[in-house]
Amino acid sequence: MPTSVHFKSMRDALKDPEILPTDFAKFEQPYQHHICHLALSEFQKSAGRNPKPYKAEDNATFVNLCKEVNEKHSLGLEVNAQLCEEFANGCSGQLVGVQAFIGGTAAQEVMKACSGKFMPTKQWLYFDCVEVIPPGLKEADCESTDSRYDGQVLCLGKEMNAKIADQKWFVVGAGAIGCELLKNFAMMGVGHNKGMLTVTDMDTIERSNLNRQFLFRSWDVTKMKSDTACNAVKEMNPDINVTSHQNRVGPETEKVYTDSFFADLHGVANALDNVDARSYMDRRCVYYKLPLLESGTLGTKGNVQIVLPHITESYSSSQDPPEKTIPMCTLKNFPNAIEHTIQWARDQFEGLFTKTAENCHKFITEPKFLEKQKSGGALMSILEGLRKDLSRERPNDFTDCIRWARMLFEDNFHNTIAQLLYNFPPDQKTSSGAPFWSGPKRCPAAIDFDANDSEHLDFIVAAANLRAFNYSIPTNKNRDFIKGHVTNVTVPAFKPRSGVKIAVTEHEAENMHNDDESDSDKAKCILEELNAKMDQLRSLNIQVADFEKDDDTNFHMDFITACSNARAASYRIAAANKHKTKLIAGKIILQSPRQLQ
Repeated sequence: MPTSVHFKSMRDALKDPEILPTDFAKFEQPYQHHICHLALSEFQKSAGRNPKPYKAEDNATFVNLCKEVNEKHSLGLEVNAQLCEEFANGCSGQLVGVQAFIGGTAAQEVMKACSGKFMPTKQWLYFDCVEVIPPGLKEADCESTDSRYDGQVLCLGKEMNAKIADQKWFVVGAGAIGCELLKNFAMMGVGHNKGMLTVTDMDTIERSNLNRQFLFRSWDVTKMKSDTACNAVKEMNPDINVTSHQNRVGPETEKVYTDSFFADLHGVANALDNVDARSYMDRRCVYYKLPLLESGTLGTKGNVQIVLPHITESYSSSQDPPEKTIPMCTLKNFPNAIEHTIQWARDQFEGLFTKTAENCHKFITEPKFLEKQKSGGALMSILEGLRKDLSRERPNDFTDCIRWARMLFEDNFHNTIAQLLYNFPPDQKTSSGAPFWSGPKRCPAAIDFDANDSEHLDFIVAAANLRAFNYSIPTNKNRDFIKGHVTNVTVPAFKPRSGVKIAVTEHEAENMHNDDESDSDKAKCILEELNAKMDQLRSLNIQVADFEKDDDTNFHMDFITACSNARAASYRIAAANKHKTKLIAGKIILQSPRQLQ
């Protein structure tokens, strides 16, 4: 529901500030900062400049001004002289991290104002990080050096600035967080004297990265992230010492990242997107007694963890609670929320265009692929999938992909539902006499395909193009062409069968999943059929569709949105547009919630 937000006028807000806290450990400080900013304005009017760091006369004048503005605006606060002096000492300087925070916050407020979405900050927000200021600084320590780091020197002093210049840090990952870290390190001058920034990332830049990995441009697509990021920060600060690697961190690269490599470091900054790599680097830092800066994002949320040897717990010392999962029987047969249909559609994508294509590619290119698979039902399922996708239903052209997509629609949204209603009719009663279709169980309706229904056609367009991509067949976005061919597909009439088991509870679903049996004779026949065509199969170029939600040209989100909404229509669940579907699908992760991007 839209909400009207009312703000105080500047005149009233100055006297009666409504402050959004940023650090609950400093609950009283924002009000002191409010006084300090008002006093700073008065100081600038009278002196024509900011207070000089650690200059006794300026500090005394500033504290008196704080007391005066407190009385002038009837704030009724007790002025903290020490905090006011700290403010005066630091207000002439500039810290990169604080600037990044203010810039990011301001950008978010602009986006809120432009979009009308999300609640704006109300009404004052003050932020400080006085903890980073070394104790015992004097006026001479913070004098200008006529360098690009003067803003930092004014806050931290010459000695701390020199230490920053000699730091050696290992930045693991050059994605969204890695770009931000490298930008901040470069602007701070980390390693620009005797130090070094070492960056590793084995990925290449994709077009979908450009909206959040700001060191990259459109002409950088397909280049290595680490090389491009290092070149970008080198342009920002030519003094910086930075080197790029393209290695995965793990046991296999311990010959590269040796004892001597870690012994020479001052710290590690993780910018990773998976828990395994994070845990590995955490173990390395614990072993070598190195500080670790750990961070991650998930949508608009973010987390940062500072790990210091012998002071804080390590990253791996705590575990996230297990993620809540949707019961299998709910996903397969009894969805009642749009989240259920989106999860089901996401699973469909994974099974149809990722896992199946991966199995086909490995079967063709890896002679021992099947030997690595578990025997029993899992192996049989893989073999049946290989026979279907490499032999009996393998497409030769795009029209075959359209035909396959039409049959997939029929199976998912008509035949499966018709079989479910055959087993459990709308008037079905439970053993206690209560209606079977009640509570969270919504009675579905089988969907009849209509090429004139834009959502039905959306499904065919996306599914056919993804199928074509898997087999390296030229794709086709012409909806009229696809519509003309899909209407000519002959679809066999479906007749529900007796004896088909459908799981009603999670226990039944798990038992049915575990009861799959292997038929060795059948497996042998399938393998012989596939091996007889191996020479022909080797000419295929099977491509795996790895899910990427941020590329609007790859049909991934088009398929998931159309698939989810068709299932939602069958179960009378309100549909979700592509934007909402993307937000939900982007949060569906198979591992711990700590696997952030």
